[in-house]
Amino acid sequence: MLKRFFATVFCSGVLCSGILYSGILASSVLLSPGSVTRAEAAQCGGDFNAFVASISREAQAQGVSQAVLSQALGGVAQDQAVLAFDRRQRGTFNKTFEQYVATRVGAARIKRASAMMQRHSALLARIEQRFGVPRQIVVAIWTLETDNGADMGKLSVFRVLATMAHDCRRTELFQSELLSALKIVQRGDLPLGEMIGAYAGEIGQTQFLPSSYLKYGVDFDGNGHVDLRRSVPDVLASTANLLKTNGWKAGAPYGEGTANFEVMREWNRSSVYRKTIGYFADQLAQ
Repeated sequence: MLKRFFATVFCSGVLCSGILYSGILASSVLLSPGSVTRAEAAQCGGDFNAFVASISREAQAQGVSQAVLSQALGGVAQDQAVLAFDRRQRGTFNKTFEQYVATRVGAARIKRASAMMQRHSALLARIEQRFGVPRQIVVAIWTLETDNGADMGKLSVFRVLATMAHDCRRTELFQSELLSALKIVQRGDLPLGEMIGAYAGEIGQTQFLPSSYLKYGVDFDGNGHVDLRRSVPDVLASTANLLKTNGWKAGAPYGEGTANFEVMREWNRSSVYRKTIGYFADQLAQ
């Protein structure tokens, strides 16, 4: 989601930082500027290299190898474009549902998503049976987030997260995401060269923040790794798993005012975005 929502603000990606881009918020808490609660959190602001060194020590204490740290953070630099984008996103989102859905759910997108749902019908049936989430909801999210993997972002996840973690406004959140991203590489899910994503460090075809990648990722193709960039089975099962884990009720409605609509807050707190998911899903179901 790189056309994201920020709580009532716009953004696009999954699970974007407790600022709510349009994706899984990874159960993140909205933090006030400069608030840091983790006892060993690195000092935000100040010298960037010293900050990275401090984060590296904490990561090593949590089991990340020196080899991974050297590859991921060696020579990492701040990205001013990321900070500029973040600041532009911090405004009130004024579009109504009708205005927003008109820009996101058109005939071409419905046709593409319907074709994807047909192509992966057997896989989606298995996912629906295991997790209880309707295939049309999963495919609606998949399409809204990245057009089914066509636009996953082109930024270095480590450069983005180091930049945002050093910025003192939400340092606790992004330090945690940076540590999670290092663990994704450490456990072998993605190689360093595949740690490419969007403006808040979201990864993959449904744009998970790294912490959600670790928490909800499912190895559904059985190859021993959770690959949310290349493996469609892993992508779709992990998306369904996030919803199921947060209380999705199989067979129940998902429109505004329902329990399942509230479960989708874990994907995006914006009611406009959640209504758009539901509307898109209804078009696919028809």
